[in-house]
Amino acid sequence: MAENNDSGIGQIPMLDGFENSYGGFTVEVKERMDADVFAPLFRASTSSWKLQEGFKYHHAEPSHLILVCWLPLTPDTFAVNASRRVGVGAFVLNDKREVLVVQERNGMFQDTGVWKLPTGVLNEGDSICHAVVKEVKEEMGVDTKFVEVLCFRQSHKSFFTKSDLFFLCVLQAESATTEEQDVEIKAAKWMPIEEYAAQPFVVENKQFNFMANICLAKADHCYPGSAVLATTAGVAEGFPSTAITPKLRRTWQVVCNSWIVMQNFFLGPRPTGPC
Repeated sequence: MAENNDSGIGQIPMLDGFENSYGGFTVEVKERMDADVFAPLFRASTSSWKLQEGFKYHHAEPSHLILVCWLPLTPDTFAVNASRRVGVGAFVLNDKREVLVVQERNGMFQDTGVWKLPTGVLNEGDSICHAVVKEVKEEMGVDTKFVEVLCFRQSHKSFFTKSDLFFLCVLQAESATTEEQDVEIKAAKWMPIEEYAAQPFVVENKQFNFMANICLAKADHCYPGSAVLATTAGVAEGFPSTAITPKLRRTWQVVCNSWIVMQNFFLGPRPTGPC
């Protein structure tokens, strides 16, 4: 499939595309194309772009596969694909000093008898404060309202070698009846917070024990969490202005500050006596 130029010499057309802001080319293939048609177009195009080396695999999503090639004669500075997973946990305490807990049907807690705080993982585009509320509603059927970020932690090589960020959030219950989601949740209930914190697994596991101590301190009004910290933030270029509400402005500030507070707690014992 060659085209003739002004001199009548046959030329192979190139793939449609445009030079992007990084000095590279973005190719748009708008219609299905057989491999024997695509191959000569690709060779002609890469030759025109002065391609020096082959493409390398970058990442894949359900809808696309990304291959990249660094065109300039300089070291490759391609950013890696997403390197962290973000998880959320919900601390929901009622006026009877009972905390909302679940037993999971699958995973490491399957058939262990351990009652744990509800947790979940953010999907692309989710915000922390909305995702944790949605997780509690979907898994336990309890309506809640986001209050604050209580603490967070970071771990590495946690999920498919990715790092993991986990945010423990305080939610205010707006309903009490639980209705478990059968696929993931075996049981859900309200448990006295002292009983939750006294479970052998929670006591013996350093991370769970740290979080339980913070929850106990919060229940005793000895831990301010992050709700008192407030600020305003400018809207970054390209970021939807409607997505940064007063609550979200505060939330992102408290996420940063909660790390300081968390270290003070995680590195020392739970306070005793008057707060």
